[in-house]
Amino acid sequence: MSTGLGAARVVILLLGLTMLVAGLALIGVAGGPGTVAGFWLAATGLVVMVAALIERIRYRSEATDRSGLPAGRAGGEPHGARLDPRFQRSDEVFVDPTSGQRMRVWLDRDSGERRYVPEE
Repeated sequence: MSTGLGAARVVILLLGLTMLVAGLALIGVAGGPGTVAGFWLAATGLVVMVAALIERIRYRSEATDRSGLPAGRAGGEPHGARLDPRFQRSDEVFVDPTSGQRMRVWLDRDSGERRYVPEE
């Protein structure tokens, strides 16, 4: 069973939390320049935590990400995964710049939601 949080994401969340707490402690203890440094440390920790919570694997749907299934090539939907019938094949194809894999875009025309499936 997957909680939706990978080990790397948990480590990043803990790092952000540590930065936030250290920044708030620095604000409370230090005066003058220490307050400014504490503010920036706390703000950076908060940004790191928010980024870790909203970041998703590149081209996966949220449902696939939560399922714990391995990612398909280039981080798309898993190979052989069946998409919901509301998704229609579009003419949009692109090459993932990291993997060099051709990806096909499938689109739900009502909501605008997109799925990315590697081309064979």
